[in-house]
Amino acid sequence: MNTELSLESTELSLYRYPKRSVEQLQAWDSADEYIINTVADLTLAEQSSVLIFNDSFGALTCAYNKYNVTTVSDSWISHAAIAQNLDENELSTEQVKVQDCLAVLPENVDLVLIKIPRTLSLLEHQLAMLSHVVTPDTKIIAGAKAKDIHNSTLALFEKYLGETKTSLAKKKSRLIFSTITEAKALEIPAPVTWDVAKTNISLSNHANVFSRNNLDIGGNFFMQHLPKGEYQHIIDLGCGNGVIGITAARLNPQAKITFVDESFMAIASAKENAAANIASHEPDVEFLVNNCLYDYEPHSVDLVLCNPPFHQEKAITDHIAWQMFKDAHRALAWGGALYIVGNRHLDYHIKLDRLFDNHEVVASNAKFVIIKAQK
Repeated sequence: MNTELSLESTELSLYRYPKRSVEQLQAWDSADEYIINTVADLTLAEQSSVLIFNDSFGALTCAYNKYNVTTVSDSWISHAAIAQNLDENELSTEQVKVQDCLAVLPENVDLVLIKIPRTLSLLEHQLAMLSHVVTPDTKIIAGAKAKDIHNSTLALFEKYLGETKTSLAKKKSRLIFSTITEAKALEIPAPVTWDVAKTNISLSNHANVFSRNNLDIGGNFFMQHLPKGEYQHIIDLGCGNGVIGITAARLNPQAKITFVDESFMAIASAKENAAANIASHEPDVEFLVNNCLYDYEPHSVDLVLCNPPFHQEKAITDHIAWQMFKDAHRALAWGGALYIVGNRHLDYHIKLDRLFDNHEVVASNAKFVIIKAQK
């Protein structure tokens, strides 16, 4: 896999995070290249302020680190990748600030660069926040694969920023340019709230939370088969809005519950939902933004519950699920168990047998299977 980004204005070595000995996915795409080549034609003052959204692995942050850069990402992995690639290229971090999507944006920005995110709700949240800080002098450039730019995408730029145009496609990517003609400062959309059917659980979901508008069918099936026992410490791994951990807490009121996700918005939602749905006499809770269970204390957990993703950004991959399983195995105490739910065709039992040397099918239906593996 190519790790050298070589353009007329930029030479960088870039890696996904964490580095893997055999990497099959590149750490940048043609939209990054298109943005960098376009910005090369602009004249930026030495102390220009650059605001970057959704820089997955640091290509844009590294390219403009000599300016006053603020990078906004909801992904802990992206934060770590940016730090890793700044270090890899021996670039200064003095003028680089990396923050999550709920933090306040800087004002008086000269240049805004946006990688279009996978979810429209996150894009809308970011554009609404941006509408409060941009001026007619701010240059705004967004980019994505051409197939991922739709009329609905352009409509959001028009609504929150102003006149919007697109470029010709190059290497299957396209750019969006917006011009601010008047200050809009529109209202930032509130989290989506709804009740989980047949429970007394009510959930609040920030813009980038998985399945934010309803309970996904895999999660719903998982909730019906969660274990009840003498557990002292339970982890909801990849917790999203926290509904699995909340259900586990109600079934096991004596247990400490740890909610873990790599999305800052997911953890913010899980905090709000745990406070609203777990009674004060029920377990201690903690919240952790992390890459799976990186650096988590070994042999310290009785039960790990996991509904693993099978994609990273827009790339389909099983390496995140594999990392979750490995980290869960390390974190579990002897005799502890991992419960997972997944699509039947993903054959997770093969991976679990490699790690745990055992597995048990707890429940299954036409689409999903719940598997237990014991350490």
